[in-house]
Amino acid sequence: MGRGPSIEGRKNAEDARRGKIFTKLIREITVAARNGADPAGNARLRIAIDKALSSNMSKDTIERAVRRGSGADGADDMQELRYEGYGPAGVALIIDAMTDNPVRTVADVRHALGKHGGNLGTSGSVAFQFARLGEIVVDTSAAGSEDRVLEAALDAGADDVAGEGGRTTVVCAPDAFEAVKKAVADAGFEVLDAGVVMRPANRVAVSGEAEETLRDLLDWLDGLDDVQEVYHNAVLPD
Repeated sequence: MGRGPSIEGRKNAEDARRGKIFTKLIREITVAARNGADPAGNARLRIAIDKALSSNMSKDTIERAVRRGSGADGADDMQELRYEGYGPAGVALIIDAMTDNPVRTVADVRHALGKHGGNLGTSGSVAFQFARLGEIVVDTSAAGSEDRVLEAALDAGADDVAGEGGRTTVVCAPDAFEAVKKAVADAGFEVLDAGVVMRPANRVAVSGEAEETLRDLLDWLDGLDDVQEVYHNAVLPD
């Protein structure tokens, strides 16, 4: 009978995953800090730091990233790039990257798409299908909590609230994101995930082989060091 992964093997895999998450968070903080090292006057930096703290990143690591981005620790040559394209079954994709080598990054993204039946599109080819919005996911598994989060979110300026399976997603305009997030947290709800995202106007259903291929493509893209975020318009059950 085969044996599962050892405790050491699982720990190494978890450490590798954590390292990739930290790499992406550090890059986001570094780039955000270019517009000011003080989070009080830089909303993007505040959001990036909040994400890093919720992932248990040390304050020293965060401060180093801020100093690097602001130029205090030397010049930073990281570039922000956005790729648009299609995956299997015509699923629309937006791929945000940060890189110091755009030639390498576009080759990696094109290779990933090509291996999964997709292709890279031109700028604007799929972006019109998405809107930039704040998205806050909270735990509403307790009885009666959906009504309470609905009230708190709408009072703070949210545009939409939808719950399913003990989780509620609050959607708002980007400039209302911080106020809405604070309101639901102050109301006693655990924020499971939060950020300003590219949200599709409509979603398409995928199933069978196309769904498996799409999931593999998303895992592949997530594994690329230069890729920060991937947005798509497919319906993918958790």
